[in-house]
Amino acid sequence: MSDSQVPVTTPKTAASKPAPEEPGRWHAVFREITTGSAIISVLAVVMALFVGAIMIAFTNADVQESAGYFFSRPADMLSAIWQAVSGAYSALFQGSIYNFRRDTFADGIKPLTETLTFATPLIAAGLGVALGFRVGMFNIGGRGQMLIAAALGGWVAFAVDLPYGIHLVAALVAGILGGAIWGGIVGLLKARTGAHEVITTIMLNYVAFYLVSYWLRDGFLKTPGSNNPKSPATKDTAILPDLLGPNYNLHLGFVLVIAATIFVWWLLSRSNLGFQFRAVGENPNAARVAGIGVQRVYVYAMLISGGLVGLAGINQVLGTTTSGFGATVDSSIGFDAITVALLGRSRPWGVFAAGILFGAFKAGSFSMQAAEGVPVDIIVVVQALIVLFIAAPPLVRAIFRLPTPGAPSRRLRLNVSQEVAAK
Repeated sequence: MSDSQVPVTTPKTAASKPAPEEPGRWHAVFREITTGSAIISVLAVVMALFVGAIMIAFTNADVQESAGYFFSRPADMLSAIWQAVSGAYSALFQGSIYNFRRDTFADGIKPLTETLTFATPLIAAGLGVALGFRVGMFNIGGRGQMLIAAALGGWVAFAVDLPYGIHLVAALVAGILGGAIWGGIVGLLKARTGAHEVITTIMLNYVAFYLVSYWLRDGFLKTPGSNNPKSPATKDTAILPDLLGPNYNLHLGFVLVIAATIFVWWLLSRSNLGFQFRAVGENPNAARVAGIGVQRVYVYAMLISGGLVGLAGINQVLGTTTSGFGATVDSSIGFDAITVALLGRSRPWGVFAAGILFGAFKAGSFSMQAAEGVPVDIIVVVQALIVLFIAAPPLVRAIFRLPTPGAPSRRLRLNVSQEVAAK
């Protein structure tokens, strides 16, 4: 056989191998959604509502009665569970969104306005807590900041005589400044002494509570001729006007928190100061090397954070408790704001949506208790479960079999395995 007749074998080249299948566009979009943080918040709410449904079923009298003869008539227990859970969540919806039992649309939509009214201070305080989170500071002093804001702004609202409009603005500014000053003390202590903000905010909560309690009993907030620790009523010229008329509780404060949300979004996303906030929150040491005044950022951040929480406090005085306020005017909003900020992932519009959700929980829980006899505490447990699931993203991802952020997709792993096996 001549050389020309000898078969020539050539090694396989990379071009002769089938190219790995590229993930499709919709697959990439789906993966981006399932690996994002927003889906964890949504699924945390779903899981909390599911666990809440289990608790509603177990605490229902009809379910407990039918469980006694479950093996003889299991359908009765399943029907009782369905009636208990569906009735409770239906009442929650009708008490917070729309009541189909009302005759007119104007009456039926009233629960939604109640939800927005409850959500107003939650959104404002949640924005303040979220801003602290973005700077790497844990502001849990919402109660103290709200109380000081209510005290200073409330005093302007009932003790000062000013024309309509100017009086309202003056009370709002006084309240926001009160919260900003109380928060700024925390930032100053953090910047100058290195004191941890968790400790200082907790202590300042107690200081504010007992200070305002004293002012209500024997100080400038006391109602003349009364032994009840409650301030005088807000003057008409300082009350936040109704947005939809006297038949609804929704007031101008909701418009103010929309403006506050836009402001925080612009501050964090578009301003130079917001860039410094985010840089310090990511890595204060690197930010310091880059020439950012970290101590100054801490003070500015807590001033703005406290001012936003103060907006929540003065909203309560000028819009909700206009007949006078006591030392419990904060109504646990300062602590609920932490949950709102966590659920909103410290993003302004996420906090806005989370505040409305928690406002719906508050508004609907009373209807749920009145219509179905479900304890209001169930809603508190649901809120706590939301925080629990948000704090454990691996648990949520494992239950719903979501991909881990940063890990290669299953299709990409399969293509790599096939390529390795072919070599």
